[in-house]
Amino acid sequence: MIKPGKEKIFAINSKAEFEETALQVFQYQAANCAVYKAFIEGLKMSPALIASIEQIPFMPVEFFKSHKVVTGESDAEVVFTSSGTTGMVTSSHTVTDVSWYVQSFRKAFELFYGDIKGYTVLALLPAYLEREGSSLIYMAQDLITKSVNPDSGFFLYNHEELFGILQKQKDSGKPTLLIGVTFALLDFVEQYQICFPELVVMETGGMKGRRKEMIREELHSTLCADFGVDAIHSEYGMTELLSQAYSNGEGIFNCPPWMNIITRDTNDPFTLVGTGKTGGVNIIDLANINSCSFIATQDLGKVYEDGSFEILGRFDNSDIRGCNLLIA
Repeated sequence: MIKPGKEKIFAINSKAEFEETALQVFQYQAANCAVYKAFIEGLKMSPALIASIEQIPFMPVEFFKSHKVVTGESDAEVVFTSSGTTGMVTSSHTVTDVSWYVQSFRKAFELFYGDIKGYTVLALLPAYLEREGSSLIYMAQDLITKSVNPDSGFFLYNHEELFGILQKQKDSGKPTLLIGVTFALLDFVEQYQICFPELVVMETGGMKGRRKEMIREELHSTLCADFGVDAIHSEYGMTELLSQAYSNGEGIFNCPPWMNIITRDTNDPFTLVGTGKTGGVNIIDLANINSCSFIATQDLGKVYEDGSFEILGRFDNSDIRGCNLLIA
């Protein structure tokens, strides 16, 4: 099977095109990704018999912790790693061509938010800045650079400086994006409040063990009040993906055209559930052309008729059923 190129994957604009391309990617990876190929063989499945995306087997995201998931023979250009507490086994995503990631996040941002050159980009991402290998930092750095704005930049714990720049952006009327890890945004608003209705506040999730977890409604209500905005935007991504979904409020996410969410039964990983029902989140990310595009995550979610989705929580170890079927 011939590998679909960027010109095909990032030009997808219909459900039919997505399904056709996803099946091509599946056949390509089933033959050329050693880890995924072994997983499929362990399931006693024949790739040749897969005729719809509903039949595609989704590889458990945990494989990125124990295996080098690569399609093809190319060397790593960059390796993205997940965060974790001391002693925790973290995920590694070997990226053999980082231009796929760059094109994916640039195009997705433009689809949802417009030209990045129109923004001041402020990144409050201390937990990510304090370690190496973060795909989020890689993306944020590129957006900061592409914004071509001298006020754009990263912030660690220099909240006073950040507050001053927010005041400046408010007074100038320039479109401004503040992207921050959840605990850092909360730390900031405990010291500083600003009424900046035009500000786009985007939380990336995660307390990183720094604060008590909060339900989304409580978190967003707090941040809305202290930033003076009507809604809190969110980004849904992970180390194992090269694409992100975005929410402009209420925790409802939308995917770019080359990404899709399917939910599976929580008791049987090979049975899918319909729209509006809670299930385990399976992700098709066609930008993952050089690793694995078909990933069964540990998130619980719900997909709606229009293709949007909501993340409702995560499996704990006792929730995962059929584990013997997930190990090749």
